[in-house]
Amino acid sequence: MKHSAAELARAEADVEAHSASLKKELGVRDLALTQILFIIGLTWIGVAGKLGPSHVVMWLLAVVLFYLPLSAVVIWLNQLMPLEGGLYQWAKLGFNQTFGFMVAWNLWLYVILFASELGFTVATYLSYALGPSAAWMTTSAWFVSLASALAIALLAGLAIVGLSLSKWVHNAGGVFMITIFGVLILLPFLGLATGHLQSFHPFRTEMPELSLFNLNILGKLAVGAFAGFEYMAILAGETHSPARAVRRSVYIAAPIIALFFILGTATMVAYVPRDQMDLIGPLPQVLRVGFGPFGIAATLVTIAILMTLVMRVSQISVAFTAVTRLPMVAGWDRLLPAWFSRLHADYRTPVNSIVVVAVFSFAVSVLSLVGVRQAEAFQLVFNAGGIFYGLTYVVMFAIPLIGLRGVTPRPPVWIRGAAWSGLLMTVLYIVLSVFPIIQVASVATFALKISVVIVLLNLVGVAILVAARRRSQSVAEV
Repeated sequence: MKHSAAELARAEADVEAHSASLKKELGVRDLALTQILFIIGLTWIGVAGKLGPSHVVMWLLAVVLFYLPLSAVVIWLNQLMPLEGGLYQWAKLGFNQTFGFMVAWNLWLYVILFASELGFTVATYLSYALGPSAAWMTTSAWFVSLASALAIALLAGLAIVGLSLSKWVHNAGGVFMITIFGVLILLPFLGLATGHLQSFHPFRTEMPELSLFNLNILGKLAVGAFAGFEYMAILAGETHSPARAVRRSVYIAAPIIALFFILGTATMVAYVPRDQMDLIGPLPQVLRVGFGPFGIAATLVTIAILMTLVMRVSQISVAFTAVTRLPMVAGWDRLLPAWFSRLHADYRTPVNSIVVVAVFSFAVSVLSLVGVRQAEAFQLVFNAGGIFYGLTYVVMFAIPLIGLRGVTPRPPVWIRGAAWSGLLMTVLYIVLSVFPIIQVASVATFALKISVVIVLLNLVGVAILVAARRRSQSVAEV
């Protein structure tokens, strides 16, 4: 579908008219801290640490092949279309409403799966913090369900009150993330100064082998670890000067995030043997080892676990808050009932959309308890969520390449090159995510299961879209 510059301007004006009812709460500081919080995942320092000294090369490849291209494309698209709904609007105006809706649908599915894990996450971190006597928490269905209900209710409450409150929760999570990584990065230098660590070479490296395993790790370090910059653009209508603010926040956050990943992994490699790294809780593991000789490891680990729990809830709050705006903007385009776009009288937030996302998140969390002890079931849900997210990136990177037909000037060559690099890395990530990284009874059966889940749930999205169009057509005829 071709859009002229005039048509694009009219569409943007229509979105901005709807956005006028929203409160503008976010500035550059809020966006930068939220990106640091949302993008950095503590598990990735353990995954990269498994590579040993070659982690530096792999991180740098992920930065060059995906992180920098992602940042460039997000900034370019947001400069062109700084609109509430972010990637939904980019896909809609870059291609058509069908692409926009399916992008929103896949993002929605991703966040539903993401938020549904919150109850188990809370139970797990509390059991670590409280010690062996609290181990029952992770195996108690009623406790996990209660934790999930309370946590999701908290997310919904924050989202309803709006960014005037939730931005401070996100900012606090960002400060906690900077604090924890600051301690992690300084730990080896403390070890050297006290003689508890014999040597530390953070940038010592070696070339990784060309293997399927390393390609899998590269895809996960790229798309898995570095994805997320486009999330802040979803809230463009609630941001002061969104085109400038998002650009400046990316410039601030991007180098900090990359440096934290590389130096955090270097600490893991310095203290923990490659074959003993804990991929689930690498941070508590390395803090125990590093601070063990000082006799304060247990206290520090408990504090770090509780801070990490706050960060985890804050991370999911970012995703939850942003994705609740997608049914709202779809309602503006009559792809969903106007009920989804109704704003709270005082807070000016899409309260009905927020409630729907909360209800579905809790429902999925309860259903997932059936397989909570089954590693294969968890891997299926985890990989499916990653693929849903990856599919939205395929569309985003395709916009500068084959989208926005009829709009001039065309994307510059360097943006198209960045889009190609990001697209190829995303496809690599999606293809490898179809296959498990754990031992399963049948790799082919696992791949078939996850493929069926992805296809069926996207067909549900198509059915909703078709029904919405028929409803709109019926109303127009009347």
